[in-house]
This record gives sequence, C-alpha cells and structure tokens, in this order.
Amino acid sequence: MQTHYFTDNSSLHSNEKTCRYSFMGHMYEFVTDDGVFSKSSIDEGSRILLEAVSAEDIHGEVLDLGCGYGPIGIITGTLFPSCHLTMTDINPRAVGLAVRNCAANGVEAECFVSDGFAGITGMFDHVLTNPPIRAGKSVIYKMFEDAHMHLHDGGSLYAVIRRKQGAESAVKKFTEVFGNCEVILRSRGYWVLKGIRVL
Repeated sequence: MQTHYFTDNSSLHSNEKTCRYSFMGHMYEFVTDDGVFSKSSIDEGSRILLEAVSAEDIHGEVLDLGCGYGPIGIITGTLFPSCHLTMTDINPRAVGLAVRNCAANGVEAECFVSDGFAGITGMFDHVLTNPPIRAGKSVIYKMFEDAHMHLHDGGSLYAVIRRKQGAESAVKKFTEVFGNCEVILRSRGYWVLKGIRVL
C-alpha cells in the first residue's frame, strides 16, 4: 500500500538527510526524512508562500497548518519574532522533525500532531498553509472552513495553490467562506491566496 506524506507514516524506515535553504539573507538548516513532504529541498509552493508572507504584517498568534518538517513556520517565526507560533501536522514523523528543526534554527513554537483542526482549540491571527493537494478538495476545503472558524476577527488565512491544481476554484471557495479573497502573489504557476475574516 502506498503511504502518503499527509498520513501517519511513522512506521516507515528512517533515512534522514539535511537540506539547507537561504531566505532573505538568512541560512536555514532542516533535517528531513523519508515519508515527509519535499524531503530533498524546500518545495516551490512553500518558497512562493514565504515570498508573499514576508511582505505581510504577521503578528500575534500564528498557525502553520500542515507544517511538515517546519520550513514555513520556522522562516516565518524568524522574520516575525514577536509572533507566537503553533505548528501542526497529521504526520508524527514530520512533527518530530519540526520540533528538532525549530530548536536547530532558534525558533520557539508549539508543535503537535493534529488531523487538520481536529486537535486545535486555539484562535489565531494568521493561518499559513501549503495544503496537501493530493488529499483532495474535500479535505482542503474543510481546512479553509475550519481555519475561518479559528481566526480572530480581522485574522487572515494564507494558502498557496498551483494554478493547474485548482487555484481558480480555491479562489471561489475562499470567497464563499470569507466573503473575500485576494491573490497576493502569482509566481511560477502558483497563486498565494489571502482571505480575511470580517465581522
């Protein structure tokens, strides 16, 4: 049976490696492993999401939803050190790596296993996600709906989606859920969407 990175695949054989990534003049080092998303290097979607988020006003309570081994949350936490960072993923191996990578890169975060928002009780000012497209629209769109319910008024959801993998339909879903959607960056075939929870 094929095992996906967006499931609990902690029983897989371990084959750790280290990847390095430079962003805005800062060098990051991440330990990765088999069974986690984009284990060889930071994927293009995450890079583009970080490009977009780096120009935003990120503050307060921040959730990296589907954090994998942690690059989005860790880099965001470095760029915006005053924020309080939470990082979650359904994959226990990924969360274990995220904990280690936070420590290695000097970023404080609360990291734990959660299937979407199932284990999340807090409220946030910003939710960031590079969603698991292969899990299907029903899973992804529920993440958008649940994010809306876990945002403070004025809080924002950021998601990166490849245009050919459903970005245009995701804009419609954001608009349905939030009443608004802005495409804040289009780059290399990816769109970064922003929805704001309004009163």
